[in-house]
Amino acid sequence: MPEPTVRLYRPEDRDAVYDICIRTGYNGGDAREVYRDHDLLPDMFAGPYTVLEPDLAFVLDDGGRAVGYVVGTSDTARFARDFRERWLPTVADRHPLPQGEPTTLEESMTALLYRPEHMLAPEAADYPAHLHIDLLPDYQGRGFGRILLTTLFAALDKAGAARVHLVMATANTAARAFYDRLGFHEIPVADTSVVTYLGRSTS
Repeated sequence: MPEPTVRLYRPEDRDAVYDICIRTGYNGGDAREVYRDHDLLPDMFAGPYTVLEPDLAFVLDDGGRAVGYVVGTSDTARFARDFRERWLPTVADRHPLPQGEPTTLEESMTALLYRPEHMLAPEAADYPAHLHIDLLPDYQGRGFGRILLTTLFAALDKAGAARVHLVMATANTAARAFYDRLGFHEIPVADTSVVTYLGRSTS
């Protein structure tokens, strides 16, 4: 088998990217048993980036299909506006807004879909870019995550974003160790008991 390579996302990668997202969407593990709607997480954390920021969407290609990806934006404030104005209208029919207070994790995430402004943590304002990265388990721990991230860092730097942040599940200790090795540091953000903000420069 050829060594996997990193390339720009293509529209035909959509199904593979959505599959990767749901298979790694629960603290880094498989979320298919957690969410009845398998498109919900991808429509929040993968799809909008491939449509709104295609020059900042990369996949790890094993020679047959995408087995990992990294997506991002160079300007979180602009992205949140574009998400509300351009992306949300295309997916809202598939994910109806829950009525009343959410009572399940899936309802809470669906409600979050309708609040893209949640991306705008004031404490992360000095890190205007942000990203999401996921790899299938067989491709983790083999250096491919580092290659994906360094590819995105170079593209973000070229786009004028000097610093980038990400939000990760605090319980995902394996991911935290990976990000620490890549030079990320914690950004103190209020009221984040279940998630951690990390940031670093793009150069």
